[in-house]
Amino acid sequence: MKKKEYRAQTLNEFITQQQTAFPYAKGDLSRLLNHIGVAAKLVNREVNKAGLVDILGEAGTTNVQGEDVKKLDIFANEQFISILGSSVEVCGIASEEDQEIVTFDNQLSRDGKYVVCMDPLDGSSNIDVNVSIGTIFSVYRRISPMGTLPVENDFLQRGTNQVAAGYVVYGSSTMLVYTTGLGVTGFTLDPSIGEFCLSHYKIETPEKGKIYSINEGNYIRFEKGVKKYIKYCQEEDENNGRPYTSRYIGSLVADFHRNLMKGGIYIYPPTSEHPRGKLRLLYECNPIAFLAEQAGGKATDGYGNRILEMRPESIHQRISFVTGSPGMVDDLEGFIRKYNGEEEKSKKKEKAGE
Repeated sequence: MKKKEYRAQTLNEFITQQQTAFPYAKGDLSRLLNHIGVAAKLVNREVNKAGLVDILGEAGTTNVQGEDVKKLDIFANEQFISILGSSVEVCGIASEEDQEIVTFDNQLSRDGKYVVCMDPLDGSSNIDVNVSIGTIFSVYRRISPMGTLPVENDFLQRGTNQVAAGYVVYGSSTMLVYTTGLGVTGFTLDPSIGEFCLSHYKIETPEKGKIYSINEGNYIRFEKGVKKYIKYCQEEDENNGRPYTSRYIGSLVADFHRNLMKGGIYIYPPTSEHPRGKLRLLYECNPIAFLAEQAGGKATDGYGNRILEMRPESIHQRISFVTGSPGMVDDLEGFIRKYNGEEEKSKKKEKAGE
């Protein structure tokens, strides 16, 4: 008897199958997620051949964050804007690369139900050294009237209002990982057929892990509680599985993806240089926090405040960010409460002595 061949379920098939959970969407959200998959494949193609063509290096401009813009950043931004703009589901985009929101001024787009927040190419400083980079996206239902151009308030919604979020990691293989609030699902790009195929169903992150991810080059600029936690991670304790392993790529997508799968904690705390934190709430922290929670993890600002409940103040607002295995996030917050409190008391005593 001939053995039946197994055929992997494609992203398009899976999304279509799942859309019954969103009766109000009428297929719009499914089509939107498929458009994101198409844009990701185009970006992936350019990432894979970037070393062979003139698409690496600086573009001679800086983005709204004051960071040098790479040519591939511009390409990725343009591809996502072009493809989502030609869809009829999206009325506007907020991108890391653009100072203002991008609106699509045609009748079909003005009737679009959704807005998208995105970091088109996360970790771009890694591009020219062939290290993993990614795309982060977040989808909200618009709150402005349909038939009109979207406004900034459509984007300044709490993360709890996200209807979908995800990322694409361009690495040894290319994966698209997303959630619509029904768990986290991963798809791996099969280059032989040019399709994202279901590879990770219902991803769950471990309660605790053995990886901590933080830019230790900024150690001197960290608050006392974070410094103490790093030392705790490095201490040997066989009963509790320490020391932990330090892993830091410098791409939020790549670092989060590894820790999501294996268990760990990602930390980008405030520093003396960036006292409010450095990562952007709307298009970096909110989508990653949505994915983390859907996989059983946790995402806070390090001080007990849930990321998804924060009210955004501006499109490019920066915050401190901690996410990963819930037990590890809780441990870090315990250190911050204890040692930052002691530090504050010490400062008050010194001030009183003056």
